[in-house]
Amino acid sequence: MSSRRTFIKESASMALAGLAITAQSGTPAVGQSGTLRVQRLAWAGVRLQLGESALFIDPLINRNVWEDALADRIIPVDVERGDRFVLVTHRHPDHFDPLAVRKIVGESGVLVCDSDVAPFAAGQGFKVRPAALYEPLLLGDFTATAVPAMDGYGDPQVSWVVSAAGKRILHCGDTLWHGYWWRIGRQFGPLDAAFLPINGARFEWRKPWSDIPAVMTPEQAVAAAIVTGAKTIVPIHYGVTGADGYREIPACEQLLIEAARARDVRIQILRPGEWLSW
Repeated sequence: MSSRRTFIKESASMALAGLAITAQSGTPAVGQSGTLRVQRLAWAGVRLQLGESALFIDPLINRNVWEDALADRIIPVDVERGDRFVLVTHRHPDHFDPLAVRKIVGESGVLVCDSDVAPFAAGQGFKVRPAALYEPLLLGDFTATAVPAMDGYGDPQVSWVVSAAGKRILHCGDTLWHGYWWRIGRQFGPLDAAFLPINGARFEWRKPWSDIPAVMTPEQAVAAAIVTGAKTIVPIHYGVTGADGYREIPACEQLLIEAARARDVRIQILRPGEWLSW
């Protein structure tokens, strides 16, 4: 935990009846070129697979980032063939893991990030494609658009809207609640799924301590889904216990289920390694 804290300081199962998407385990069937599948990785990471093309957002394989405080199992990010792309929401090491990025992109793949991350990534030898807010980028069979997010430290951060095979998902890293949800919803909604952080983490090492969540809470995730027109929430960014100075809301998954039930929002719980298929 100390390495993550130092970096940040220095850089400033509920499946509702009737759902058209299902959770599955195993390896994607690359022959199904017209079917988009999304796999939940560890922590906030996801993998989108369309035929032989793969796009990753915030992949994490370096368990040392959390010093054994993360309950998630680490999911391999190997790509045997086809196009491969990586998007990162911001430069904090639990979202931008150079080990994972290098394993995915190799010598030919592309890392897509905002202008704050780009110099840092390029300095580590990655082929970088900068992204500007609201400007769509064509990445093989995927279209990715950076949209606003708000970081708990005030560091630059983006969320990602990714479209492929007639589906559209939103991935929100570890954003706070903010006022851009309505614009995202107007421009990109309805969304087939939103991968939203839910642990409402509070950081005690930031002094003076605010005791205010620096990541979205379960109730805020439900509200964000409603405002953006997301048909289904897939929760991410939770499951840390015993980390020094890092407090997440206890039982946040159950709180999400209860909040979603109260507002009639669909929830799909994916464990790391499981796939979402339409």
